[in-house]
Amino acid sequence: MTTHILITGASRGIGAAIAETLTTERTKVVALSSADGDLSDPAVPDSLWQTSLDRLDGRIDVLVNNAGVFEANPLDGGDADWLAGWNRTLQVNLTASAQLCRHAVLHWQERRSGGRIINIASRAAYRGDSPAHWHYAASKSGMVAMTKTIARAYAKDGILAFAICPGFTMTGMAEEYLASRGGDKLLADIPLGRVAMPDEVGEMARWCATEAPASMTGAVLDVNGASYVR
Repeated sequence: MTTHILITGASRGIGAAIAETLTTERTKVVALSSADGDLSDPAVPDSLWQTSLDRLDGRIDVLVNNAGVFEANPLDGGDADWLAGWNRTLQVNLTASAQLCRHAVLHWQERRSGGRIINIASRAAYRGDSPAHWHYAASKSGMVAMTKTIARAYAKDGILAFAICPGFTMTGMAEEYLASRGGDKLLADIPLGRVAMPDEVGEMARWCATEAPASMTGAVLDVNGASYVR
């Protein structure tokens, strides 16, 4: 049977690599981008789920939450601006993912079919991030905790959940960040000597979506060149 897959944040970088890896003759993929809707609007995730479900003939088997923002939020900014930046990042990175996870769980419970969720979090969930990125680290830590909770709560229904935590990955965001922070110094902190490539994360997502054993549900997979080991 064809596997129906919904991926968010699939226009470039990690998301595009995941979409490419998961697109085969045995799958039908809806790969969403920002052009499909602004996830900072709380109404958008619900509408995206429904339109994606329609495009996938009323059945979604795998949800990959990859959409996210990485925007500086300086501590010394104005109170209203800082709070707005915090709320925007939490809405896009965590709450929108939670909304889609909720729809997925309810969908699979109704169908009694089981399904798989792959949440793309970050090394920052465990290591933290820069002083201007409290909100980013918090959103990714929340995503990991949400993944574990879903795995524990719904394994009995055949609903599996995995989180992938990349460190620096060679995407547009990483290139800008490396340049702004001094690339050589950051690379020196990665024992592998290089940042991860999008297709490496894509392959991990493909495996979680299609091959990972059920007993692995709740697992958090690192891909950071041993720059942070747990």
